[in-house]
Amino acid sequence: MARTTHPSDHEPLYAQVAAQLLGELRDGTIPPGERLPGERELATRFGVSRETVRQALNMLRRDGQVSTDRRGSHATLSGTGAEHVPSLDFPVGAHTGEPDGCRRTTVTWETPSPEHAEALGLSPLRATLVHRYESAAADGSGLRSAVTSFSVVAVTEVEELARYRDRANGHSSAQLSRAYDWMRKAGLTLHHRDAITRLPQSVRVTRRVHDQYDRPLEITDLTVDARQDALVYEFTLPAAT
Repeated sequence: MARTTHPSDHEPLYAQVAAQLLGELRDGTIPPGERLPGERELATRFGVSRETVRQALNMLRRDGQVSTDRRGSHATLSGTGAEHVPSLDFPVGAHTGEPDGCRRTTVTWETPSPEHAEALGLSPLRATLVHRYESAAADGSGLRSAVTSFSVVAVTEVEELARYRDRANGHSSAQLSRAYDWMRKAGLTLHHRDAITRLPQSVRVTRRVHDQYDRPLEITDLTVDARQDALVYEFTLPAAT
């Protein structure tokens, strides 16, 4: 949709463009973490030169409304520091159960399931970091099991995950409960989509996580010993600032 700028206005063109972009940031048209269109597209949309667009983006960068890296510019969540963002448990559905319950977590470097490989954009037979989680009450009830596969992006760009590659033997305990915090620390904005499906004797939750560049980060399949109707919901966790 084309926007209108007025060369005759007292306000410079770049300031008019910046003001209109700021309006889109504030009303959620461009959500936090979303990558902005390229300079050429913005120039066409606003009917201005690419240099004017650059000046507008520079103005928004100075005000902390957008940030730019080698992949382009994206919206930031001004005034919201990491300490104000609730931490998410990893994996989805993780809990210790009853006080005398048990929990087991391990990591391996292996070829993920075909479904996980496809979701992460991995070529067939390519190995990656796979996390397994199990928890239950002392009497064996309330069993929860989850399998998470991480993408190449996650293992490459998140330093804490990369360290697990050499010790992913399937035997050592894996403390990945802060995996989402580590991703945010690496500058990634986390977009989650959780699909919850009722099965005959359980509930299956499939979580897919991607970053602000729409790159997959992880996929988790959680099975819970319970019954529940199907449900899908989405939310976003901004990168640490």
